[in-house]
Amino acid sequence: MKSSKRWYYAVWLVLIGAFAVLHALHLRADFPNHSPWAMDWAKYTDEGWYANAAVRAHLLGNWYLQGDFNPAAAVPVWPFLEWVLFFLTGVTVQAARGLAIAFFFLSLVLSYTLLRTRGPRWMALLALTLVVTSPFLYCFSRLAILEPMLTVLTLGALNLAVRLPAFRRPVWASAGIGVLFTLMMLTKTTALFLLPSLGWAMVLPLWRSRRLTLGGPQGGLGRLGRRLILRCVWAAAGAFTLCYGLWMALVVHLGLLTDYEYLFFVNKYPKPKQFFWPLISLWWSLHGGLWVDHILVPLAALVLVAAVLAWRRTGALLPAAGNLSANSSLGRSGWGRRLLLDPVVGASLLAIGGYVLFMTYQDHPQPRYYTVLAFFSFFVVAQGAHALVGEADTAGEFLNGKRGVHREPSRWLGWSVLGLAGLAVGINGAATLDYATHPEYTFVDAAARMTRYIDEHPNGKRLLLSVSGDEIALVSHLPTLNDLFVTPSPAIPDLAAKLGYYQPGWYATWNVLDPGMLEDIHSHYFVEQVARFRAFDDPGRNVLVLFKLHPWPGGQVYDPADQDLGIRFPEDKFDIPLQ
Repeated sequence: MKSSKRWYYAVWLVLIGAFAVLHALHLRADFPNHSPWAMDWAKYTDEGWYANAAVRAHLLGNWYLQGDFNPAAAVPVWPFLEWVLFFLTGVTVQAARGLAIAFFFLSLVLSYTLLRTRGPRWMALLALTLVVTSPFLYCFSRLAILEPMLTVLTLGALNLAVRLPAFRRPVWASAGIGVLFTLMMLTKTTALFLLPSLGWAMVLPLWRSRRLTLGGPQGGLGRLGRRLILRCVWAAAGAFTLCYGLWMALVVHLGLLTDYEYLFFVNKYPKPKQFFWPLISLWWSLHGGLWVDHILVPLAALVLVAAVLAWRRTGALLPAAGNLSANSSLGRSGWGRRLLLDPVVGASLLAIGGYVLFMTYQDHPQPRYYTVLAFFSFFVVAQGAHALVGEADTAGEFLNGKRGVHREPSRWLGWSVLGLAGLAVGINGAATLDYATHPEYTFVDAAARMTRYIDEHPNGKRLLLSVSGDEIALVSHLPTLNDLFVTPSPAIPDLAAKLGYYQPGWYATWNVLDPGMLEDIHSHYFVEQVARFRAFDDPGRNVLVLFKLHPWPGGQVYDPADQDLGIRFPEDKFDIPLQ
């Protein structure tokens, strides 16, 4: 049986590795077309936005572009790593995505080591199987966006947190958690909503440690234990305050505070006027979990509800150390309490809840935001199955005639969870294989053709204005400006001033021409539509339209305050809708 089990695990690991490797193939390919997440703007913009500092530093010699979008002032970790990487690979979208894939692989390792602290090998491997076969994670983990790195840093901090009682110097390990949280915040500021998750994972293992409960009241901590917890919390908070404070001091010293604040400004969306809008927003944020998976996310919610009901049904409290065996009758009857008081499960639920709270407040859920939540949802499913089925070799019990144990409702529920998880693996694995074996290159080819057209038809400066400009620069090295974001400064207070300052020769938009954008352009230019390039699959953004920008005769500049510039002028030449 031991030999058979080893072969079983070996085959399982090979399958996990094979699906993981699929993520690293065809890195130049587009975000898969005709997926359920076609509306996410990350595939048009985010890779370029968060790489623009690294791209500019290599192509232009300076990472900063006055009046443009400079997110590296607030989230510098990812562009810094890309800047280092581009010294080795050159500026390519494949290199940027390869870095994201490297973090995805690291997240698999950290997920396994985290879950192995709480259960057997099969439970950890089940979670990895759910991760690598997920078509949702296949699509978003291959983009050079911030979520893969944030996931790794979060998992690294959690690995330290749940092991605090085992460290000889847990205070120093807690300071390391504070440093990791600083890196999380400097990777993506939404990491703030993961703070309760880290706090739970730090405090609960210490609170339930046998070593710290000695000498304390029943179910509580001794004096030394309480003191140690406080020291660990203060060490983490102090390390974060010091590190983040140093970064903010540098931002202020370099005069980048406006760019730092602008990241928060552009991510502040107008709220509905109805007083009950938070309830509607909460519903959409919860409903957005179905973007991750239509089986596994509801299954995670079902496990949570079942655990809460089981907790209420069993009145007995677990000991502070919480080491009841899953195979004892008390352990099985208390599976709900045991699951919900598990530090990894609690951290997972708090991470999910924190991100849902963020999206509710923003009132702007987007599929990419759920990348971090996907990992923790899969953890809940795997750990819930383990808590319900138990740690014993249930297959061996069945073969040896111990069938009675399978009649317990919790065991039946556990096997049902495993069955549904297996069904999801089959469906998701097929979808992931389909995406991996049918790569398309519509956007990267469109960017290359557009750049070639601009080079073959000179028109003033070789500078493109476009919302997807940073993405195009990452792919084809064409100098670009962002038309959506303008970090205000005395020299460049708005987009019209930005156009006059940089004087681009070209403009590109998706499918339609926005009157507000045309108003700003008309302050300095009239437009001539010259080319179309089909890309991607979103019906509202599947044609990239290129315009030449022609200065008004005599260098005339018009003020939008004096007349309506958001209309078609006789000099304009375009046939796409103005809307």
